[in-house]
Amino acid sequence: MSRLEKVLAALAVLPFGLGFTASESRPGAEVVFSFADPEIVESSGLAVQNGLFATVNDSGDVGRVFTVDPADGSTVAVTSWDGEPEDVEAMSLLPGGDVLVGDIGDNLAQRDSVEVLRMPFGEDGSVDPATYELTYPDGPHDAEALLVHPGTGQVLVVAKEFIGRIYAAPKRLDPDRPNRMRLLGEVRPIATDGAFLPDGEAFVLRGYDTATFYRWPSLEEVGEIPLPDQEQGEGIAVDRDGAVFVSSEGQHSEVLRIALPRWLRSALEPKDPPGDGSGEGPTTDDGDPVTATDRDEPAEEIERPFWPWAVGGIVGVVVILVLVRALRPR
Repeated sequence: MSRLEKVLAALAVLPFGLGFTASESRPGAEVVFSFADPEIVESSGLAVQNGLFATVNDSGDVGRVFTVDPADGSTVAVTSWDGEPEDVEAMSLLPGGDVLVGDIGDNLAQRDSVEVLRMPFGEDGSVDPATYELTYPDGPHDAEALLVHPGTGQVLVVAKEFIGRIYAAPKRLDPDRPNRMRLLGEVRPIATDGAFLPDGEAFVLRGYDTATFYRWPSLEEVGEIPLPDQEQGEGIAVDRDGAVFVSSEGQHSEVLRIALPRWLRSALEPKDPPGDGSGEGPTTDDGDPVTATDRDEPAEEIERPFWPWAVGGIVGVVVILVLVRALRPR
């Protein structure tokens, strides 16, 4: 078989594989609530604390954070700040209970620096947040995932690119000068959000269709799971009990609770003392480390339809025929 024939054969199989991936079963998901506020149109970041959820709109909105009661999806507080955000894309809880908002989007990769803002969680009205400027060591990047370690407060930014890269900010951010980040390694491509698990020993990055779990600080991949269909899934959050929630852009969009499979929960059990290596971390009333519980076991799986597999195959055949005709000796 010639090299050209091998390439064509690989291309012929690829669309069927993509279709098969699209048709695999998805994890069980529970609808927790829908955003009732018509001003929440592009939920691009998500955080959960003390039974309340917080979110921010994607680029184009003014500077504000919505705090939402999941009982009815109503907005109970809007925390705003002056200024004109460039492209707010993410948020993450800080160890003290405040929330860090990430103005880190850069679709054209042309910003000299990006910003993160420290905001009080759930406070209604205008505030004057502490603002920190971040720079990359290797030029501008577009990013939508902002993570904060629950024990150390370490701030991480993940570039939303086909080769995903994770960057760490200095442990102490200086509000008076740019804070140069350092590259830690490569992670999943096209990450739209991320969050640490409560013990600080692992974190999750989501894309539009899947979520990938990693150990911290080794960046060892633990496993990947498919996510339920969403209009444009861009938010993920983990609460103190280890429950995982995802959100999506779109007016009145739903926030879903994801059931983690048992094999993943078992693999995520901490190998070392929880927290930042000091043995300190969130615990239960009995003093045990906080982990996901059996209520994360999916009640059922949602089967995906057969048609994506078939459509993918048909498209692949058409592509191969066009390539063969174009490459035919003349």
